[in-house]
Amino acid sequence: MIEYQREFVDKCCSGLCRSCQKQGLMPVLDLGPMPLSDGLVSKTQLDHVDRKYPLELAYCPNCSLVQILETVPPEMLFCDDYPYYSSFSDALLSHSRENAMNLIDRRGLNGESLVIELASNDGYLLKNFVEKGIPVLGIDPAQGPAKEAEAIGVPTMCTFFTRDLARKLRSQGNRADVIIANNVLAHVADTNGFVQGIKLLLKDDGVAVIEVPYVRDLVDHCEFDTIYHEHLCYFSVTALDRLFRRHDLYLNDIEKLSIHGGSLRLYLEHRESPKSSVRSMLEEEAREQIDQYPYYENFHQSVQTIRSQMRQMLSGLKASGKTIAAYGAAAKGTIMLNYIGADSELINFVVDRNIHKQGKYLPGVRIPIFEPERLMRDKPDYVVILPWNFKDEILSQQTSYRMTGGKFIIPIPSPAIV
Repeated sequence: MIEYQREFVDKCCSGLCRSCQKQGLMPVLDLGPMPLSDGLVSKTQLDHVDRKYPLELAYCPNCSLVQILETVPPEMLFCDDYPYYSSFSDALLSHSRENAMNLIDRRGLNGESLVIELASNDGYLLKNFVEKGIPVLGIDPAQGPAKEAEAIGVPTMCTFFTRDLARKLRSQGNRADVIIANNVLAHVADTNGFVQGIKLLLKDDGVAVIEVPYVRDLVDHCEFDTIYHEHLCYFSVTALDRLFRRHDLYLNDIEKLSIHGGSLRLYLEHRESPKSSVRSMLEEEAREQIDQYPYYENFHQSVQTIRSQMRQMLSGLKASGKTIAAYGAAAKGTIMLNYIGADSELINFVVDRNIHKQGKYLPGVRIPIFEPERLMRDKPDYVVILPWNFKDEILSQQTSYRMTGGKFIIPIPSPAIV
């Protein structure tokens, strides 16, 4: 049995669940103090010390929700310099367009419809509806991505989505045929208020389509680097069903997706009419005891094993005179490199297609970020793929580098060289 630090255990015992509000959580994983995963450092900030916050994962025995204990103010996370722009990933663009076209067809959307996306980023998804003449509204608090969305013709409110905003929009006559919320439900501190807002804003015959990472994939594939301060919750179907029912929304269909290391696409409506996909996944989670604490007890040890393996692999390569770089200044990369203690002495640089990240440094480890072309100029012997969930896209992009003899290291689910 894992022996956790007393302070961590005490924080869990006194903690309130983000979903059911019951006191008394159970410890799962303590990653220690971590910098904000998207808090990239500019050259002028290099002499400043990165602020770090506890990153501790816990389980609620009442509603089965897995969650972190610390809440960093969202204004600090999704600030003016928020560097994540969805349109820099070809795989995500393709995934999103397919989703949009499917919704247009299934729901019979037209010029009289309204599609609202929560956390709409740079318009990467809504632009597909605009292209078909379907009215849209994006809501996103990050100024940079919101401006990019407006520039391509996607109307966007630059603000946080809340229950109060939903009431205001509804009072103005705005109710949605479709509400889309991809990879945002886990980000909001007021989980219940967010769901209540969806309930208010959705037409009586409308559907909310929500994508979330699946906690089963997190645990089974040891995707610990997807745990960071932006991600407050880690959902099972059981925990989701209990959350939505509390607000008279019903989970009527589920699709399992491979994106982001394993995700769920959820279809919510005002009236309950579940398809077999919902019933079968709830039954499967009960069989596998995903709704029970013992399922999570060995996660801590699995994470420590990956840290040891990565440290041994990278240190061994460096000791033998090999040069190492990394691909993708992703949020998960910040967690991975800080947790294994890989700084600029071990990894020379990171490359990323996102021009908003180039010229900055990963927080904590202070590794510089350059354009992808740097790989062909410097030709490092090995490159760690930090956004391993897009490894196929990255490997395809970097065929020329691989043909020169360069090799890639994929850290999850266990370190491998390809």
